[in-house]
Amino acid sequence: MIVAHKGINLYYTDNGVGNAVVFLHGFLENLTMWDAFIPKLSKKNRVICIDLLGHGNTECLGYIHTMELMADAVETVLNHLNITQATLIGHSMGGYVALAFAEKNPETLKGLCLMNSTALPDTPEKKQNRDRAIAAVKQNYKTFIRIAVNNLFRPKNRITFSNEIKEVINEALKTPLQGIIAALEGMKIRENREHILKTPNLNKMMIISIKDPVLDYKTLLKQTENTNIKSIQFPDGHMSHIENKNIFLTSIMHFIENK
Repeated sequence: MIVAHKGINLYYTDNGVGNAVVFLHGFLENLTMWDAFIPKLSKKNRVICIDLLGHGNTECLGYIHTMELMADAVETVLNHLNITQATLIGHSMGGYVALAFAEKNPETLKGLCLMNSTALPDTPEKKQNRDRAIAAVKQNYKTFIRIAVNNLFRPKNRITFSNEIKEVINEALKTPLQGIIAALEGMKIRENREHILKTPNLNKMMIISIKDPVLDYKTLLKQTENTNIKSIQFPDGHMSHIENKNIFLTSIMHFIENK
C-alpha cells in the first residue's frame, strides 16, 4: 500500500484487526523482514509494517534522513490509517526511529520495543565508523553490503544461517546508494533519548543479544537500570528475528498481549 508524504511515496503493509502494532526495520532492511511473523501476529492484532525513507520501495527524501524525518514518515502512515494509539517495535535503526517518534508523539505510543537497538547516540568512534562506511559504500556498493550484513550475525551463525544471510543480502542490495548514505548520515547525528526509557507509564521492552557484534551487551543492560523496562536476553547476534526466531516471536507476542 502507498501513501503520499512530502512529495514521495511511502510503502507499508496493513494486516489483521485489533490493537495496532507497527514494525520498523533496521538499516539495509525493509518491511519484508517481518513477513514470517505477520500470519501469527495478525490473528489478534492490526500489524503495520513500513518501508522507512530510502529503504525497500519508499523513496529518498534528501541527503540526510534524520531519525526525526523517518519518524515523521511513520506518523504520516498512522494518520492515513486513522490510528491514534500504537505499539512500536523497532529493529536497530528502526528502534532509533521509534524513539524519535515517541519523543514527538507520546500520546500515540501504547508500547515501545527496542530490538537490538539503543537509546544512546553514536560515540565519536562510531561516528568515524559511519564516515568510513559512507566512503566504503561509495567505492564498492555490493562489497560493502555483503560485509555489513555478515557482520550483523554472531560469527558461528554465519554458516548456520548462510541461506538466510543470502536472502538478507539480496534485500539489502535493493537499497539505493542514496538511501544508504542518507541513513548513515542520519544515524550519525541522532540524539540521546535515554529519557524516553524512563517514561513511567509506557510499556517498554528491550531485546538484548549477548553476542551482538554491533551493540555492547553491558551498555544495553545499563540502560534498563532504574526503569520499568522488561529486558529479554537472547544468546546470539544482532539479527534476533533470524538467529533466535522462535523466542523472538514468543517474546513479541507476550509483550503485545500484556500491555
